Amino acid sequence: MSAPVAVAAIRRTQAGNFTRDLDLTRDELLYLLDLTAQVKKTPGRYARELAGQYLSLLFEKPSLRTRLTFELAIKQLGGDSILNVGPVGEREPIKDVARNLDRWTNAIVARTFLQKTVDELARWSKVPVINALSDLYHPCQALADVFTLREHFGELPGLRLAFVGDGNNVAHSLMLCSARLGIHFAVASPGEYEPNPEIVAEARALAAQTGASLLVTDDPDRAVAGAHAVYTDVWASMGQEAEAETRRRVFRRYQVNETLLSKARTEAVFMHCLPAKRDQETTDSVMETTQSVVFDQAENRLHTQKALLLMLMAH
Repeated sequence: MSAPVAVAAIRRTQAGNFTRDLDLTRDELLYLLDLTAQVKKTPGRYARELAGQYLSLLFEKPSLRTRLTFELAIKQLGGDSILNVGPVGEREPIKDVARNLDRWTNAIVARTFLQKTVDELARWSKVPVINALSDLYHPCQALADVFTLREHFGELPGLRLAFVGDGNNVAHSLMLCSARLGIHFAVASPGEYEPNPEIVAEARALAAQTGASLLVTDDPDRAVAGAHAVYTDVWASMGQEAEAETRRRVFRRYQVNETLLSKARTEAVFMHCLPAKRDQETTDSVMETTQSVVFDQAENRLHTQKALLLMLMAH
């Protein structure tokens, strides 16, 4: 494992926003992982870095981990947050929302149905905008996931990560992070639920620079074979409830159960971004196995988001 940096001063990001994974350069991504290790090891060292700063939390979707870890992160760094639950841009244009919030608060965290909402906020806001989930990306989750892998395995280049299920926002962000970190990534989805082809093409180009490979297949056995980590997510996300029964039929053979997990390496870990529908996309026994690191991932949402906030907002 690369030694964590001795952080004399927080390195600010070039982009200023975190609307999608690639808003962090590869060097910034590596720095964030090192900073996360420092924050997790010595949290008191950063307890006043955001003193006097406030975040606006805009949540169109319900949340446990994202909401609480962002609220805790800003408070543990010395700042505070204000929460607004409900549609963004329904009562007034998004550009007006952004230009109100940037007068009152120091950053905007948005958990939205559509990526274009996050992008519009960032276009008009003069303070950093953070994507806490959209239909295309879940970049804060991916940061916690790759940090969890680094904690467990040490070096990231050369690891094999398999994602089984819907080629969704989590799959997209994991794919982009893996490609830049030299992690071989395989995703197994039914044909009509494959990842966005434009994001796949973007990830392939990035993987070519790091020596990583990218496999998109409809065969879960092929994706999982030899994997160091096997990842899944719910088959029907928030907003897709009407499709739930259809998706249960289509995805039945993509369940991560003990049989599928056994095709990975003996030292493989099981990953899930939560919440989980036990005995649908995965079984209760896999969730509870000693190979499961799902609650490590959940804990690390707090630490990686603290590092991200420091890089975007520290004095």
